[in-house]
Amino acid sequence: MTHDINACQRSLSRRTFLGRSAYGLGGLALSSLLEPQLHAAPAANSAGRWQGVVRPPHLPVKAKRVIHLCMAGGPSQFESFDYKPELKRLDGKPFPESFTKGQQLAQLQNAALTARGSFVDFRKYGQSGQEVSDLFPNIARVADDICIVRSMQTEQINHDPAHAFMNSGSIIKGRPSMGSWLLYGLGSEAEDLPGFIVLTSSGKTGLQPVSARQWSAGFLPSKFQGILFQSKGDAVHYIGNPEGVCQSAQRQVVEEVNRLNGLLAEDRLDPEIQTRISQYEMAFRMQSSVPELTDFASEPAHMLDLYGVKHPGDGSFASNCLLARRLAERGVRFIQLYHRAWDHHGNIEPGMRSAAEDVDRPSAALVKDLKQRGMLDETLIIWGGEFGRTPMGQGTGRDHHILGFSLWMAGGGIQGGLTHGASDELGYRAVEDVVHVRDFHATLLHLCGIDHRRLSFKYQGLDVHLTGVEPAKVVKKILV
Repeated sequence: MTHDINACQRSLSRRTFLGRSAYGLGGLALSSLLEPQLHAAPAANSAGRWQGVVRPPHLPVKAKRVIHLCMAGGPSQFESFDYKPELKRLDGKPFPESFTKGQQLAQLQNAALTARGSFVDFRKYGQSGQEVSDLFPNIARVADDICIVRSMQTEQINHDPAHAFMNSGSIIKGRPSMGSWLLYGLGSEAEDLPGFIVLTSSGKTGLQPVSARQWSAGFLPSKFQGILFQSKGDAVHYIGNPEGVCQSAQRQVVEEVNRLNGLLAEDRLDPEIQTRISQYEMAFRMQSSVPELTDFASEPAHMLDLYGVKHPGDGSFASNCLLARRLAERGVRFIQLYHRAWDHHGNIEPGMRSAAEDVDRPSAALVKDLKQRGMLDETLIIWGGEFGRTPMGQGTGRDHHILGFSLWMAGGGIQGGLTHGASDELGYRAVEDVVHVRDFHATLLHLCGIDHRRLSFKYQGLDVHLTGVEPAKVVKKILV
């Protein structure tokens, strides 16, 4: 009887081993075919920090880090960086049908269209003579350091999909944002902070919600997603230990949790387990790094004044810009600042004045500050929204517009003092040196040392790229 029981147990053990091995090895083989990146040698240094899959870089690295100043809502190019005297001359008159016939409009579809000229004047600045509106006097003073692109085009006319397209090159949910692509491709130089950090602020009017999918890692492992820092109060919730828990006890908890996760990782193939292990370690290190990061006591009064920071950590765009510089100093790869203030379907004059006042001084300060610290050449700054506004009026404002809008860039291999591209005489459509969002993404990756055609991830049997499957070009005319 005992012999039969032992034989049965051995049989069960053999069947269990063979069954688990078959499924395990078969699953491993199948997943390695479908997701080869997940089984490649870990791209990490001795401390376990992810160093990216693009090793060595495909191209010379001009930008080691990126700061994206995202003007959420779509700022009007006609009151900022695209001067149109002919549109101003036509102000209040019927907008020529030849421009708009058969075209997609947002809320103005089938409405009587009236031209709306700029309510503000433009002037030329710097040795380059770039034209900037009077709403942005501080950005105007760094005209020789920035490149204004007047010929942007996108494909999405509503806010959330337009944000998604600007961030991920797709409106399909579950696609990685450009910050996640960069972190996956290059890793981060930050030891004690996430490699992709997001900050938000709000103006008085023109607010539009911004969803967390805009900094999602999509189908990439979740360790590459952006981490939203709170703009007011503690940047990260629960950053301190509970009462009665010392640092050494917390270290023991982290080590034990990671040991258990390690056992789980040996039992099954799941990249999210490795993400949990690395994130527990990161959270432990952030307990020391985040309080020091957000303590502005070391910043002299003249630096706070440069950015226009009245109350450090007050959630303002000014505070966030200064924090962005501190993050850049600590090696964070991608820093994204959303300022929700630009959706001006009505009352565009007071709305634009207020929003410009929020961002003009700190945006220019960031350029000046990085330049004087010798960091601007290795930091790419991007300023712009998800689309622009119509040259036609909408009541007392402007509607969404995708066929021509403006943004500016500075540092990181970008030519300063350059105006690139142009829209037609009424600003309806980009007509010269057109820059599609896909071209913008290709150029961003190029400046960071990545060939956009060679950075991909296998998903659902396809090699997916940030720039998609349609042709994308690097905008070489704006490069140093």
